[in-house]
Amino acid sequence: MSKKSRFEIILRADGKYQFCLIAPNNKVLLTSESYKLITGCKNGIKSVQRNSTKEKNYCRFETKTGVGFYFVLKSPNGQVIGTSQIYASKATRENGIEAVKEFASKAEFEDSNENRAAK
Repeated sequence: MSKKSRFEIILRADGKYQFCLIAPNNKVLLTSESYKLITGCKNGIKSVQRNSTKEKNYCRFETKTGVGFYFVLKSPNGQVIGTSQIYASKATRENGIEAVKEFASKAEFEDSNENRAAK
């Protein structure tokens, strides 16, 4: 059975929700901001699915220390909907962007909090 990409919703210790896009190899590709309500978190996932294929929605950055690279995915209104991990090189950052483009739109959805999160 082949693994698939997926979105996972996490209930954080502060009571807020966050999602991660996870590649078939179980590496986290993108992490969201926090959401007060699970419905907002689910809407964030839908926004990633809609906007991840558009190159113009990616902003590339270097860390303040200059030893790493990362990207953010923004919605058309400029709101950050996901942030990548820190990559060792610009090339691996580009690979991360390509993976988000490839996997986000067809990622499955897992919510381990479904029974707890009737908000």
